[in-house]
Order: sequence, then structure tokens, then C-alpha cells
Amino acid sequence: MLQTVQLSITDRAYQAALRGALSHSCASHVESVERPDPSQHCVLVLDDEAFARLPLPLPNPERVVLITRKAAQVLSQAWEAGIMSVVWADDPISTAMLAIMAAALRMAKWQGTAIPGGISPSAATPLRK
Repeated sequence: MLQTVQLSITDRAYQAALRGALSHSCASHVESVERPDPSQHCVLVLDDEAFARLPLPLPNPERVVLITRKAAQVLSQAWEAGIMSVVWADDPISTAMLAIMAAALRMAKWQGTAIPGGISPSAATPLRK
């Protein structure tokens, strides 16, 4: 199963860096969108502006990664919406990548499916005795 990630980030440099990192390190389909579509079955990566445009309550908020500038009001709304992954806009791209991987794994667990070749660090290896 190919995992889709929707990016709705107004900072074009950050969006390009994140898109490049996702494209090179994960077997995923990355879409840059003006307006995220919560009806789509995918991970949503949003900034404050995209989050503000979404109707609440969010379906499956565990799949949302919010990239924010630490605004108290936005953090409060994210908490109330059930968003589990918040990344500061000045954090390294690798931090956002970890949050996106975690959201993808939560989606897979929620669906009861595995993500072979999808967004995951590596396949589990059997332990030796």
C-alpha cells in the first residue's frame, strides 16, 4: 500500500524541503495542496493557516501533523481538535519527518493494516536466540 501525504504549508521553502525529504526517504505519494482534504485517506501536514481553514471536528485527527510557530491559540485549538503531532516551524526537517512517520503508523494501526514499503523506518527483523 502506498501512503499518501498531503502538504498544505504556505512557507514554500519549508514545503519544498519537506517534500524532497519525503520523496527521497519514503515510498509515499506526496501532494502539495492549497486546501487540505480531510475526506482523503492520507496523512495531512498543515501549517497554522491550513489548520484554521479546516472544519472541526477533524475526522481521524491522529493522522494530522501541525507545523506551527508556537502560537498559544493555535496550540489550544490543536489540543481540542485531538491533534497528536505538533512540530515547531523552526525544528529541523528530520523532526517533521518523524512526526509524519508516526502519523502514518497510527493510521495503519487504526486501519489494522501494515504499510509494506510505505512510511516506516524498516521492516522488523526476527530476534536471535
